[in-house]
Amino acid sequence: MLFLAVAGLSGAARAEEPPITSVQDAACRAEAKAKVFSVPDPLNLGLREIGKQLYFGCMKRAPHRTHQKAKRRYRRR
Repeated sequence: MLFLAVAGLSGAARAEEPPITSVQDAACRAEAKAKVFSVPDPLNLGLREIGKQLYFGCMKRAPHRTHQKAKRRYRRR
């Protein structure tokens, strides 16, 4: 019974998140989820706000590469 309650809560929490749009987005979400419980909270912001700060900080510092193909140089014969 407890398992069903926990499963229902996790499904409700996931429903609030927008769909993942890129590899960078997925990586930053994973990083924020991993660090949210270990970051100190002296201002009593709450887990959701700390998670947002971690996520947007990651998105800001990560390189913005969106499906760019590497240029290939061909040798002339």
